[in-house]
Amino acid sequence: MKAVCWQGKNRVEVEQVNDPSILNPRDAIVRVTHTAICGSDLHLYDGYIPTMEPGDILGHEFMGQVVEIGSEVKRLKPGDRVVVPFTIACGQCYFCKNQLWSACDNTNPNAWMMEKMYGFSGSGLFGYSHLMGGYAGGQAQFARVPFADIGPIKVPEGLTDEQVLFLSDIFPTGYMAAENCEIKSGDVIAVWGCGPVGQFAIRSAFLLGAERVIAIDRLPERLKMARAGGAEVINYEDVDDLIEELKWMTGGRGPNACIDAVGLEAHGSGAAALYDYSKQRMKFSFDRPLVFRQILQACAKGGVVSIPGVYGGFLDKVPFGAAFAKGLIFKMGQTHVHRYLDLLLEKISSGAIDPSFVVTHRLPLEHAPEAYRVFRDKQDQCIKVVLDPWSDGKAA
Repeated sequence: MKAVCWQGKNRVEVEQVNDPSILNPRDAIVRVTHTAICGSDLHLYDGYIPTMEPGDILGHEFMGQVVEIGSEVKRLKPGDRVVVPFTIACGQCYFCKNQLWSACDNTNPNAWMMEKMYGFSGSGLFGYSHLMGGYAGGQAQFARVPFADIGPIKVPEGLTDEQVLFLSDIFPTGYMAAENCEIKSGDVIAVWGCGPVGQFAIRSAFLLGAERVIAIDRLPERLKMARAGGAEVINYEDVDDLIEELKWMTGGRGPNACIDAVGLEAHGSGAAALYDYSKQRMKFSFDRPLVFRQILQACAKGGVVSIPGVYGGFLDKVPFGAAFAKGLIFKMGQTHVHRYLDLLLEKISSGAIDPSFVVTHRLPLEHAPEAYRVFRDKQDQCIKVVLDPWSDGKAA
């Protein structure tokens, strides 16, 4: 089969690899009909996530048709059309039973690596380094899906792939980020980063009752999409002081909750940004926490800081005293995708939201190397790329 394989920093290739097979009676094999490039994939592409090996198959946002099942799979059958959550969960451990699916105790065979770095391991993830289990990803023509009775959700007739594909990750991620804000009537939510997760966080905040959403980015096409979703927008390159701008827009109070949809590769200008870039280039730090610093200063007293953006290591020069003094609440982490699947599928089916709004580029799988570069470098007004593993090779 064809698959997108990591070959080193800033290098991915589409290669012929062996088809996956059933390794465990709880596995299923899915013929991937559509897959996507996630902003988190760029952390792999840029070389910031350790334990990647040449030939690793990338991708954690995918869906398709079940073609084979293991002997213990009862909920699925060949022919079922499914979306696969990017987090792999067993369904039986303490964390799964308490709806903390991304903290699953049993799905990362390399848990010892995470334990050395973080004390405990979370769940395994598709296509996201050996630190996260070494599972082959879904940017391929076929994928092996472990614990197939627990993760995949069946897709009803009448919905297109693009309407449901993002149930695999970015729609639940944006929704959980907004839910973590504990939104009340009249609340103002600020979202840093108007990439795909930020776009879904904006729309989810409105679905959950926010009165206003303020979206912060520097790219016109992203700000335009955010405005189309109902947000007020700030191009941070056009304001002298972002913190003061947010105070002015909120009557001096600050946003009730702030969402960091950027994470470890934050862009910016000034001395703080230069400091972060320098440390990261010299490999003294995994992360550029510029946005996180801004959020701690901007958020209203007693407010919530919600972090769906990925961080990897130790954060430097963080004004944690501001968080303590203001009594901020922190909520963050990998998305508990399984918790939201039925809820968000119902919202799609009812017409409350059509997630396909975020797609800007539709390409054959063979174009993945170019697509990674265009997406990473924010060229051609690219916000979200969807790949077709079975295309004839011509871009849509």
